[in-house]
Amino acid sequence: MTLSRNVLGGPLVPCSYDPLTGFYRDGCCETDAEDHGTHVVCARVTAAFLEFSREHGNDLSTPRPQWRFAGLKPGDRWCLCVQRWLEALRAGVAPPVVLDSTHAAALEHVSLEVLQQHAWHKTADGSPAG
Repeated sequence: MTLSRNVLGGPLVPCSYDPLTGFYRDGCCETDAEDHGTHVVCARVTAAFLEFSREHGNDLSTPRPQWRFAGLKPGDRWCLCVQRWLEALRAGVAPPVVLDSTHAAALEHVSLEVLQQHAWHKTADGSPAG
């Protein structure tokens, strides 16, 4: 089995186990031919992005118990479709990207430079930087 790579060339690090994310709900932004949405961008969602997504037909905030989905809140990590992230970027509401958890397949749609400009950074204690 080949290990998936992230956009920085290293091993793909899990995005989130709580909430459980990923096309395969395995915590990682893994992808393959079955993933028609290309859920490869690990992002820390923001209130502005969640509102944008809801307005564009994908309500990620509302709990859906029938799917064991509690709904996202700002600060949660989630594997986003790369095209939705790009739409949010064009609208000025792209959430910050967790680079080591974003699948290398994202580079087929967006440059590393753009992803780095929107990278989420944390301080040594793990809290978000300024």
